[in-house]
Amino acid sequence: MVVLTGAGISTDSGIPDYRGPDSPPRTPMTYQQFIGDPEFRRRYWARNHVGWRYMDAARPNAGHRALAELERLGVVAGVITQNVDLLHTKAGSRQVIDLHGSYAQVRCLDCGTRMSRMTLADHLELINPGFAAASVTGLEVAPDADAVVEDIEGFRMVDCAHCGGLLKPDIVYFGENVPPDRVAAAYALVDSAEVILIAGSSLTVLSGRRFVHRVARRGGTVLIVNRGPTRSDSLAARAVHAGCSPILSGLAERFGNRRTDR
Repeated sequence: MVVLTGAGISTDSGIPDYRGPDSPPRTPMTYQQFIGDPEFRRRYWARNHVGWRYMDAARPNAGHRALAELERLGVVAGVITQNVDLLHTKAGSRQVIDLHGSYAQVRCLDCGTRMSRMTLADHLELINPGFAAASVTGLEVAPDADAVVEDIEGFRMVDCAHCGGLLKPDIVYFGENVPPDRVAAAYALVDSAEVILIAGSSLTVLSGRRFVHRVARRGGTVLIVNRGPTRSDSLAARAVHAGCSPILSGLAERFGNRRTDR
């Protein structure tokens, strides 16, 4: 099988999702907002300067570890994740397609130069000393590492050191296209599988839902584990409305026992 994961698999690691039953209303940033409004962009970088550390400190939960184990057992061919938290890789999964990119990289929109988020953090801290440390009380962080920080007075941004262009987290924002080579790699993985398992995604966004439709159109099996209904429940051979960690852990245990029995 191939597994498509969303923010719901990471909630047990302390990272909230966008659309879960208990999630507060969120309005994710769009690409046009980011590139079109300097003040909006400054506010985003101020919040991200705090929030990315929270994301970086997050650790895989039982659901992530179960998928890594299922890959080791030969059950899972790979994971396509809509998340940017890198928790599948941290858990030990080897075949991971980060469909929407990663919080840990930054790129210049003009010259394409990339740098680590840690490197940018060092630059931002030099010109905004103490800002991050003063903003961590009662922190609420969205799945894209955007922290709720109200006071951004005096926060300064930095531009690309190579060309002076706009820096952006290497994350696919709403209104932005997933890179074609990444989509092609995901389709290749999906086409090699008999089953697609959706874990922790409401399938609201087409960038993930298209893979489910592709499997369903060719007669493959669709399985869903999510805390609430999804937009593709009607395509599923079985949809379980529950948390990912216990279900995936049970699945890994069952397949592990089968291997032992042999």
